[in-house]
Amino acid sequence: MAAIKRFFEKKKLDVKFKKAGEGHSLNETSARKPVSKSTGLSNPRRTGPAETGQRAAEAALSRLQSTHDQEIIQDSAPVLSTIFYKCPEIGEAVLSKCEMDEYIHEFLLTNLAEEPEMTSALMIQTLNKDREKVGKCVETLTKYIDNVINNPDDHKYRKIRVNNKAFQDRVACLKGTEEFLQAVRFEMKLLPHEDNEEYFYVLEDEAAMDIERLKGIKEVLTMAKPIKPQLDRSLKVFHPSSGASKFYIPDEFYAISPEEIKKEQQCRTEAVEKLGMLRTKAMRERDEQRELRKYRFTLLRIRLPEGIILQGTFRAMEKLKTLYDYVRENLINDWMPFQLISSSGEKLIDEDLTLAELGLVPATVVNFAWDLTVAAEVAAQQGSSATTNCLKPEIAALIQDL
Repeated sequence: MAAIKRFFEKKKLDVKFKKAGEGHSLNETSARKPVSKSTGLSNPRRTGPAETGQRAAEAALSRLQSTHDQEIIQDSAPVLSTIFYKCPEIGEAVLSKCEMDEYIHEFLLTNLAEEPEMTSALMIQTLNKDREKVGKCVETLTKYIDNVINNPDDHKYRKIRVNNKAFQDRVACLKGTEEFLQAVRFEMKLLPHEDNEEYFYVLEDEAAMDIERLKGIKEVLTMAKPIKPQLDRSLKVFHPSSGASKFYIPDEFYAISPEEIKKEQQCRTEAVEKLGMLRTKAMRERDEQRELRKYRFTLLRIRLPEGIILQGTFRAMEKLKTLYDYVRENLINDWMPFQLISSSGEKLIDEDLTLAELGLVPATVVNFAWDLTVAAEVAAQQGSSATTNCLKPEIAALIQDL
């Protein structure tokens, strides 16, 4: 388990693995040299990437480059051009969604040669979006490994027929499975089958008898979680401006296009007028849920004391608590209590409600107010600047005109 922990400490991910030896090419038929088992919980040191693993990484990278070349089109709005993402676990890059997906993919391919078992398990989790299919795939691969662990001498459990329907439906159709089978040390071989010849993945004696290693690979497979990008807040600070309530919103903010929203609203209005009916509670609830699902993101501006504006991007379904945390982490006196107030004057108190439920979508201005009692005490002790210049210096330094 220590090996996967070491890898994820190095890559800032939180899973563990016990591994011995390097991966094996699916089409490599030559016998492998004996691999010494680790006596501790950490991996044996590698002198460099395995040649077969390197070839697999290069081939996969080539596939990525040939299928993922695409133009990234951004909105030309001056305040917020597009939605950006980050993934601190693997690097400091801040990119658009398409670029971030490719960045994560390339990260996995880059590490495939050095850490084939672990990386291929992450590829299965990360590169396939259908979670039900991923679950069935992991279940099937785990069963293959368990069969070998429980019956290492039985050759029928060490062969997987490539054209087997269950294998094709559950495993072969997912990204990363070929790399995972290679990491387990399965080899592709053409074998007799029902008066014909077919391709099989075959696990040879040495790999099949290394039970501890197979248990470690199984553990990695079952523990791996997808690498998920986080929404970048795209933090901005603006001087006081009368244009604070004017927004330029990219189409990415909407779950459906603005034109579809207008058309839907118009159709609903016409239907109500035509039927001359009152909406029931159930109808109103359906409409409310439909409203909530219209928006994916929201652009929020928090008007601070002296009119300075702190801006951030959020998912529409994030909780109000997330907004409070965002404001607090940028304050000098982050311990001081404060309130956020909607543009209509309503105090935003229930931190369990989503931003969409509070009507803070797709963009709005929220007003900031210190707790008056605490602010008065702080001002008396530290001067009025303690409650007016409230942003951290490094954040305040980002100020610009709106």
